[in-house]
Amino acid sequence: MAENETETLWNRKQSEEMVSIQPDTRLERLAAAAAHPLAELLDCPQDAGRLLSGETRCVNFEPGEVVFCQHGLCKGLYVVVSGDFVRKAERFDMRVTLGPARPGDLVELAAALGDGHHTYTLSAVTSGSLLLLPMEALQRSFEAYPPLRMRLLEELAREVSRAYITCCLTRVTPARRHSNGAASR
Repeated sequence: MAENETETLWNRKQSEEMVSIQPDTRLERLAAAAAHPLAELLDCPQDAGRLLSGETRCVNFEPGEVVFCQHGLCKGLYVVVSGDFVRKAERFDMRVTLGPARPGDLVELAAALGDGHHTYTLSAVTSGSLLLLPMEALQRSFEAYPPLRMRLLEELAREVSRAYITCCLTRVTPARRHSNGAASR
């Protein structure tokens, strides 16, 4: 069996296990992947905190305005202060809506902690504002207080877990069809 087929079978088995687990277990997994409060994530000593707060700025957006584009250079870590925003991406020549970003959400942890390029496009749905923690200030804060980077990496891992769980819980298995058009079980 080819490596690709083995990986596909393993992913399907994992998804089936996730869907078939009991509701209480699903809730426990969702709770473990829940977002942590922003104040807890950004909690750091005064020196590192001053580096962040000294350069943080508020940016306002009107409905339809694009905050940043997929594959664009990341300016920093964003926190939604007010309004509603939507995350969209192009994957395999398809446009995909990844979901909303609401007040209190950290936006684009992957880009800020990774290679510095956005993984999706963020646009304003309603008038709103974001706090921008610039990359330079983030980097200096990470140097002054390394546990801050680790906390944000942990939050990114929880974000990926939430996306995986949501995907598994909402996954629809297509019916296979016989040549006569009858659905099989």
